[in-house]
Amino acid sequence: MMHIYEPAKKAGASTLVLFHGTGGTERDLLPLAQRIDPEAAIVSVRGNVLENGMPRFFRRLEEGVFDEEDLRFRTKETYDFLNAAAEAYKLDRTRFTAVGYSNGANIAGSLLFHYGGVFRKAILHHPMVPLRGLALPDLNGTDVFIGAGTNDPICAPQETVELESLLAGAGADVKVHWESFGHRLTSSEVQAAADWYTSGK
Repeated sequence: MMHIYEPAKKAGASTLVLFHGTGGTERDLLPLAQRIDPEAAIVSVRGNVLENGMPRFFRRLEEGVFDEEDLRFRTKETYDFLNAAAEAYKLDRTRFTAVGYSNGANIAGSLLFHYGGVFRKAILHHPMVPLRGLALPDLNGTDVFIGAGTNDPICAPQETVELESLLAGAGADVKVHWESFGHRLTSSEVQAAADWYTSGK
């Protein structure tokens, strides 16, 4: 997968795995990474799917309706890429933190739904429930931050509540941060995620 790799600034640092939103690129979330953990290694990924020329991580049938077959395929594709990147760049696979926005948060969420231990932490900005009717892996030891909008027109609040319940039910420690700016990723939401990350969660 097309990506950017930046080595850690100090030995033993974590790795931030960045997943952009629809129409974004692997450069979009680099400023977020600097606010969250400026010493971390970075693996920032570009989605392999194009929708009207806009990069995404998986296909959708229409807004809010995922192509579930493609989502499963792309989830495994991304999982295999992360394992290969860890080996190629000699990264500690147990210290990966996902940082995703919108479509990127959805692929990160799908990875959590399919693979135990895929991330130590996950910061999901405005995610939806990726799949329903799935038996989630054991997520004990995984910390998740969800940034959500009380008036998000794409990701309704009940989606956030359901996602929190599913992740917590699988053992994850979940923190939800609510704002009222629709689907926008605001500076205050990014700061809340950074504060959560540095608090040890």
